[in-house]
Amino acid sequence: MTGLTPALSAPASPGVRTVTDAVRRAAPALLAFACVRLLSLTVLAVWSRAAGSSPRQLLSGRWDAIWYTRVAEHGYGFTLDLGGGRVHSDLAFFPLLPWLERGVAACSPLSAADAGLAVSAVASLFAAWALFLVGERVYGRRTGIVLAALWAALPVSVVQSMAYSESLFTALAAWGVYAALTDRWVWAGCFALLAGATRPVGAAVVAAVWAAAALALASGGRWRTAWRTERRMLLGAALAPLGWLAYVVWVGVREGEALGYLRVQGGWGNGFDGGLAFARFVGERLTGPGYVTGLVLVAAVSLVIWLYVRGVRQGQPLPLLVYAGVVLLLALTAKGYFGSKPRLMLPAFPLVLPLAVALARLRTRWAAAALGALALASAAYGAFWLNGTGPP
Repeated sequence: MTGLTPALSAPASPGVRTVTDAVRRAAPALLAFACVRLLSLTVLAVWSRAAGSSPRQLLSGRWDAIWYTRVAEHGYGFTLDLGGGRVHSDLAFFPLLPWLERGVAACSPLSAADAGLAVSAVASLFAAWALFLVGERVYGRRTGIVLAALWAALPVSVVQSMAYSESLFTALAAWGVYAALTDRWVWAGCFALLAGATRPVGAAVVAAVWAAAALALASGGRWRTAWRTERRMLLGAALAPLGWLAYVVWVGVREGEALGYLRVQGGWGNGFDGGLAFARFVGERLTGPGYVTGLVLVAAVSLVIWLYVRGVRQGQPLPLLVYAGVVLLLALTAKGYFGSKPRLMLPAFPLVLPLAVALARLRTRWAAAALGALALASAAYGAFWLNGTGPP
């Protein structure tokens, strides 16, 4: 331990009595988040205009966004046979985002693709709000504000503005973890359920809720009487896996095999091999002409592992460590398109907490300057990334 003690004994939001009070208290974090995202979109618009591309098309009409839109408009059932055993099925995409796209499009003049952008925009604000609350509860209000701004300024944060599921998932995951930290067990279970209906990594939220419940029962010696005295906790724990489990079971029934979802993912070249394929990919870069890329990958992986270890040493609460650890483990041990790994780790917001703590200790002008520089670099990188040929 480093002597940095999480402020878990303090109320999460002192003085907050109404939703209006809660929004007012979170307003600096939400404003900082919105400013960073607006900068990113402005740079993307300028860059895209110079490149002759459409920012709207880049954000809502390419790669995974097309698959989500197709599910929203037509339901499941589309496959693309690429030969050689590679079959891309839309069953790989969990249903909550396309359901929301369909609902928003039905109730507004927006197309399903534009509805995806609207969902991501709103969800990203709710994610920033939850990040503020987590950071405030664990390390104080200033850290909460910095955490929300820092998450908006990550190198791959442009994905937060795309018609992808990262913003929606992070919002549900962060609120679920926050609910577990504050003993709101039914809410924690409901958020975990919805997160599990959004992405496969929803299992990380389930693990965080279960870890929080197990810790609460163990620390209070309440195991034997839990079925009588901790019914809300047990109900939340029971609800948590239902979203993820329901979709995986439904795909299995539809495909006629218990592990049907794994086969669907295999058709996309995805799966888990303990990180062997990723290690081989990095090794090939290190020993080939692209050795600089290999060095960057090694440095990036070392950084995220160091941030996780730093979080452990700083005494982050168990639910945060479990959640971030599972997200990180799944991202690093999965095979498939390796260019997407930074995006897959974007929801692991507890990894950013050590950086938020460090920035929060600086004078305001220095913290603002650091965040501004990072935001500008991130905006430029995001615009370059989306105007490239490969998917994020």
